Amino acid sequence: MDKNAGAAPEDVETGEHERKGTVWTATAHIVTAVIGSGVLALAWSVAQLGWVAGPLALAGFACVTYYTSTLLANAYRAPDPVTGARNRTYMDAVRSYLSPREVFMCGIAQYVNLWGTMVGYTITATISMVAIRRSDCVHRDGQDARCDSSGTGLMLAFSLVQVVLSQFPGLEHITWLSIVAAIMSFAYSFIGLGLSAAEWASHGGHAGGRIQGAAAASSSKKAWDVLLALGNIAFAYTFAEVLIEIQDTLKSPPSEHKTMKKAAMYGIGATTVFYISVGCAGYAAFGSDAPGNILTAPGLGPFWLVDIANMCLILHLIGAYQVYAQPIFATAERWIASRWPDTKFISSAYTVSIPLMERGSVTVAPYKLVLRTAVVVATTVVAMMIPFFNAVLGLLGAFSFWPLTVYFPISMHIAQGKIKGSKWYLLQCLSMICLMISVAVGIGSVTDIVDSLKVSSPFKTVS
Repeated sequence: MDKNAGAAPEDVETGEHERKGTVWTATAHIVTAVIGSGVLALAWSVAQLGWVAGPLALAGFACVTYYTSTLLANAYRAPDPVTGARNRTYMDAVRSYLSPREVFMCGIAQYVNLWGTMVGYTITATISMVAIRRSDCVHRDGQDARCDSSGTGLMLAFSLVQVVLSQFPGLEHITWLSIVAAIMSFAYSFIGLGLSAAEWASHGGHAGGRIQGAAAASSSKKAWDVLLALGNIAFAYTFAEVLIEIQDTLKSPPSEHKTMKKAAMYGIGATTVFYISVGCAGYAAFGSDAPGNILTAPGLGPFWLVDIANMCLILHLIGAYQVYAQPIFATAERWIASRWPDTKFISSAYTVSIPLMERGSVTVAPYKLVLRTAVVVATTVVAMMIPFFNAVLGLLGAFSFWPLTVYFPISMHIAQGKIKGSKWYLLQCLSMICLMISVAVGIGSVTDIVDSLKVSSPFKTVS
């Protein structure tokens, strides 16, 4: 009996990679992409929204993200989610269902957000490295010691690691890195949750904070803080821009969209439990004084455990960076190869042995080495110029949430299913509500960045 009977048709185009992914490898990629720097800002975000609106916002964004993820998973193949031709990227999926203008809009939204997330992860990793160095200094030389530390050298070290990892051909070659990163994300989430719970217990179990959230110097400041908090939560759930790329690593049968929906349920479900726990525990422990990065909270300890949490965060971000970087590399390289196919510099390649890889070797092209290094360098320069943790997360959340997580998945679902009537109106209402939230959050985030630039200097990392 033919083992491939009933399976989706194979691609015949050249350059196809081997797909061996399962629901668990996809879940690992999702958790690696979702649980990132955003989790550290959740205590502050809940503090701005209060005990009622904070958890409701976390649950609401989770529900919307999961629902639209299932719609996007159906768009991996076109026109039919089971037997249609594969769409290897998010833009390919949009191209299969929507107009050229929307494809252009999708490209801008997706790749700006992918690159912006790389910037945010570079900033976050640097903050954690600075925190470890400062903590070691304080406990070695005492509280009165001068422990100011520049993050520039540490940021360059993080970027150097990314230059090396960027030479792996694609996500399917670094599944091991995503698995390690996913484990690290759970590790520092558990540590942050445990330390916050311990701090809360040390106060006699009395929850800090207020129902209506933290007070502010003025009503306008309160409004900006609430909007920034919503942006941080939106960013914390962002992974739609890499969903199709993750789905393209899955084997079939079973059909890729069924596997991806299960992975999305497991990944988003697990992260939502963490998010609500970490956000509420941090708010209960520190009340309205909850910091933008929970691992930088004063008095959080013991210091060695905080250092371990920061180290786990750094290791996680090393892997998460690649989940967002690899789609950029793949798209740029496909365009260059199609634009100058006969150029010797573009077509030349060499085989390099890699012990950690299943096949033991990878093919390295000189132009890919140059291109990928240039992208990492540009990312590092921008991270040095705009080193504001919360403001960057909020702006990325505002920019990516509506177009990538909501608008395009809903629009493709409508086109794929030829949906009309009351369901069409309900889907459009959901899209418009999310658009208004994104616009408001964007305004709040830009305002916060402008205010931060007035009191801070570029090339100096700020948590």
